[in-house]
Amino acid sequence: MARKIWEKDTTVDGGVEAYTVGRDREMDLFLAPYDILGSMAHITMLESIGLLEREELAVLLEALRDIYSHTQDGSFIIEEGVEDVHSQVELMLTRRLGDTGKKIHSGRSRNDQVLVDLKLFIRAEIETLVGEISRLVDTLTELSDRYADIIIPGYTHLQVAMPSSIGLWLGAYAESLVDDLTVLRAAYTVANRNPLGSAAGYGSSFPLDRAMTTRLLGFDTMNYNVVYAQMGRGKTERIVAQAIASVAASIGKLAFDACMFSSQNFGFIKLPDEYTTGSSIMPHKKNPDVFELTRAKCNRLQALPMEITLITNNLPTGYFRDLQLVKENFIPAFGEIGSVIDMVIRMLAGMQVNPHAADDPRYDMMYSVETVNRMVQEGVPFRDAYKAVGRTIERGEFTPEKQLHHTHEGSLGNLCNDKILELKNRIVSSFDFNKYHSAIEALLAR
Repeated sequence: MARKIWEKDTTVDGGVEAYTVGRDREMDLFLAPYDILGSMAHITMLESIGLLEREELAVLLEALRDIYSHTQDGSFIIEEGVEDVHSQVELMLTRRLGDTGKKIHSGRSRNDQVLVDLKLFIRAEIETLVGEISRLVDTLTELSDRYADIIIPGYTHLQVAMPSSIGLWLGAYAESLVDDLTVLRAAYTVANRNPLGSAAGYGSSFPLDRAMTTRLLGFDTMNYNVVYAQMGRGKTERIVAQAIASVAASIGKLAFDACMFSSQNFGFIKLPDEYTTGSSIMPHKKNPDVFELTRAKCNRLQALPMEITLITNNLPTGYFRDLQLVKENFIPAFGEIGSVIDMVIRMLAGMQVNPHAADDPRYDMMYSVETVNRMVQEGVPFRDAYKAVGRTIERGEFTPEKQLHHTHEGSLGNLCNDKILELKNRIVSSFDFNKYHSAIEALLAR
């Protein structure tokens, strides 16, 4: 069995080891490529301050590039008895290079290793998520434009209120997701700061060049205070989880609407048959299981920030093992929100729209405000027009005029989807992912 990199002469009880390691090895497989990149930056810096010879750096970088390739083709594993990804990488290096492999740990702790791994992982996952959200916004605006003139009722208090449209409904979610991108942009700013060099949270007596590792890894800046760098563990994940939860809230609400609008009592849309299921007893049923599960998954994702808060809430300054548990719920969240977005895009692409939904007489009263507004334009005071139309409704004499004349920005006749896409594209470009890509490519080419 491999020896722990922290182990002295005491053998750890097997039950204790299993309990404390938990799912860490499983989660660390997600972090493996980033652990190697962090090590490459760190040892490059160590050579620059005289803690490694140039020849040692060269062979270490070559070995790390080889290990990195295994993380990309799926062949990298954390062996049985090896505690975590950091231990596995160091073990592979020492097998290959002997004592030279043991030198990569100078000036750092597993604490700042996992911090930098998580920051690099978060950065890459946010980039993927931004692309997925952007694709969903594009889908929503495209469908919003296509169905701009398909009238459906709008609701307040779940009561029929005023005319809406399929286009207005879908465009609302596009803009909601653009706001979520803004939140995600702020989370990216927090995540894209370099903690490497904080060691166990109190720095090092070695003259570490933290500006150099910041540059090599493509971070915007560093976490300057080494104590705060450690305090950022858990906080960064919570902030990013809040951004994910914001996206999930938008999609969960859309899923609820889709379930409701596709039911027989509404009938505004029809979901693709291949994404619905039947009943074991009622032959007529087509259940919106995909959107129901989407709603539940989004609710679960919205709980993530609170889960992280409850794990980290009572921790004082410094590192504590509690933080390990954050990874178990946080790391898989990116895959979950990604699968949700992909499935929603598929559902929307196959959705059919009922162009005659608003013809049902039960919706006639939603045109009452149009009548009031027309009377106001003819010179009748609003309150008088309101009362007059109300009296015709009470007497059962109201006759709707269904010609709509909404022209202001964001209304039925002026959806502003082009402006929503402009805003989305501006936010997406502000992430500037190319900066870190260039840095990582240069690091791997050293």
